Amino acid sequence: MRTVTAAAITDAVAELCIRANTQLPPDVAAALDRRRQEEPWPLARQTLDLLWDNVELAQSRCVPICQDTGMACIFVELGQEVHIEGNFEDAIHEGVRRGYGEGYLRKSIVGDPLRRVNTEDNTPAAITVRIVPGDGFKLTVAPKGFGSENMSRLGMLKPADGVEGVKKFVVETARLAGPNPCPPIILGIGVGGSFDKVAALAKHALLRPLDVPNPDPFYAALEAELLEEINALGIGPQGFGGQTTCLGLAIEAAPTHVAGLPVAVNVSCHVTRRASAEL
Repeated sequence: MRTVTAAAITDAVAELCIRANTQLPPDVAAALDRRRQEEPWPLARQTLDLLWDNVELAQSRCVPICQDTGMACIFVELGQEVHIEGNFEDAIHEGVRRGYGEGYLRKSIVGDPLRRVNTEDNTPAAITVRIVPGDGFKLTVAPKGFGSENMSRLGMLKPADGVEGVKKFVVETARLAGPNPCPPIILGIGVGGSFDKVAALAKHALLRPLDVPNPDPFYAALEAELLEEINALGIGPQGFGGQTTCLGLAIEAAPTHVAGLPVAVNVSCHVTRRASAEL
């Protein structure tokens, strides 16, 4: 049994909140750089160059890549042989509170969805915990802005809709989103499970690096096909047209009921932010 203290969790979360908001993950940066060099449409290329300049300035000056520093989504892979010394959730919330304060990051969370009073410290965080074998403890902070989150969709398809129905739903989601999520976008796609499970799958899919295809060849091929179809929409960077509407996408699938085919698409923008640490 290994012990991880609440203080260590707080310190890690605070640092990750700042890093995630000021430094683009290497795989996302590489995809953006590659697309801006390959984009043939002049206005789209110019737009991608401006986005690239913004990414470089943010990292060099340690300022937010995007003015929407998002809801702090915290993903924890918790080893079943780890003992937490102290209050686990309080430690995470305190880390968010400290990170958003010390990093001068915008606080965007309201304590109640209808009464709309800002909590003024970006808490509470949205915490997802997966129990895994062993004594590891991995934290990933993935701030999620809502210009893109608001473009996400969930559908309860019929089993007869099959692969073609899923493809149609995903491409339609990108088409309906248009310029609103600040494309080029990145998509996390969930297929299967239940109504609540499929949304979680879609959000978790955004954690997979863009240069890592699905381990299942069937889904890897589907990812490649969907990426090609979405980029053929011609929406382009910031909606100005071109061949770069989507930088990448990832699919997570789960068993489901014989009578169902849930599908969810979590839309993220080109500044898909995440930072991880192991304690």
